[in-house]
Amino acid sequence: MVSTIYWTETNIPRSARWHSESATPPPRRVISADDRLKADTAYRLACEGTALLWRGDFPNARQLLRAMSRRIDRKPPRQADSPAESFHLHRRARGHRARVLGRLVVLLEDDYCLNLRRAPDVRRACTEAYGPPSEPTAVSLTELLGVLGAHQWRTKGVEVPALGARIHPHYGVFSPIRGEYVDLVAHAPLPAPAEHRAGPRTAFDLGTGTGVLAAVLAHRGIDHIVATDISVRALACARENVRRLRFTGRIDIVGPDLFPDGRAHLVVCNPPWIPARPTSALEQGVYDPGSTMLRSFLAGLATHLEPGGEGWLILSDLAERLGLRTRGELLAGIEAAGLRVVDRTDTKPRHPRARDTADPLHTARAAEVTSLWRLAGD
Repeated sequence: MVSTIYWTETNIPRSARWHSESATPPPRRVISADDRLKADTAYRLACEGTALLWRGDFPNARQLLRAMSRRIDRKPPRQADSPAESFHLHRRARGHRARVLGRLVVLLEDDYCLNLRRAPDVRRACTEAYGPPSEPTAVSLTELLGVLGAHQWRTKGVEVPALGARIHPHYGVFSPIRGEYVDLVAHAPLPAPAEHRAGPRTAFDLGTGTGVLAAVLAHRGIDHIVATDISVRALACARENVRRLRFTGRIDIVGPDLFPDGRAHLVVCNPPWIPARPTSALEQGVYDPGSTMLRSFLAGLATHLEPGGEGWLILSDLAERLGLRTRGELLAGIEAAGLRVVDRTDTKPRHPRARDTADPLHTARAAEVTSLWRLAGD
């Protein structure tokens, strides 16, 4: 179903298609706004639910967005009584921020041109994110800035030392900027070939995203890797990276099922680490309601392993430190699936947020440990 926004400009009723990656419904009230609009007025109107269709200077729109953000930050967060409450209050505050700032809106013409003074050329970035243009489309400025940022990531790529090469993430696909989990896969001992095992070694990479872990396995000498994902964007991204790295003959990208057909000597899975509801496509790489992917991986692993094979589960303990899942629940899930822990390798996070003392979740993030669990059938 196509969503539409409506507004009046120079006494002429107008409308445009509405697009939101976070599935935010179209605003009911839309007014035109330009450089004359004061930040206090913009903030008040946005808090009341009015969308501001920007018609002024593009750099001024970004400046207004920052001014509105500062006004949101003036209200200090409520003190929480537990890590879990801190997490939920943090998510609620982020949701409020996204809703208010998301009411500053821009109009993309039918070729994705942004017809504002001093506006950048956003056509290529929007085509990469949204597909071919078709009609005038209204999007929030915050979403458009995310599209432009993703285009830069896609163009420049992310250096992956374990590959000696760059991975190029697409919009809506989680970027491998947290190198510690990649390094775990790059250095863990591969399952030793059994005496009766013949033929090439195979691996499955479940929830491949950019394809980075599949590429690391190919780089380590695995003969054939089948990588899966439920996201159309991720499948396209992984295929492009596989071509760039010249692994096309060794890595197959398939979807949308979690497990491909058959068995493998090694099955790798890096599921979303936090059991909570995502609010956008990008957040699906971090948040997974009820740990659905984790549970599905454990439940299906034994029947997809070759004799003597292993499953590698890459998982942060951040959910445990936030009180959203217990270590006992994880171990019980492993046991219930008929699996045993062969070994576990731990690493500490190196990303900047682990050192950000202003982050309301700093205590949990600073203590976070990411582990590679080597699992085998009983």
